[in-house]
Amino acid sequence: MRSGKIFYVNIIVTINDDGYLAECNGIQGAFAEGDTVEEAVFNCIDVVKMIADYRKERAETIGIHETDITSDMRISVQLPLSAGI
Repeated sequence: MRSGKIFYVNIIVTINDDGYLAECNGIQGAFAEGDTVEEAVFNCIDVVKMIADYRKERAETIGIHETDITSDMRISVQLPLSAGI
């Protein structure tokens, strides 16, 4: 397994005029749109990764909960499967 850090983020999704808006509270500039909930969430994750890489290059912290990745680590991810149930 790769070594490094893993970040835990909360992503809030709202409906907007063009589809959906996903934003990560606590990280300035971490938001993205998508035609579906899933697309908005994954686009937002890409933005968070870019922000994290940028801050890493500048030796800055991302400012959210992070932990070291270990070989015995297990993580849980919750994703919406349907918004119309």
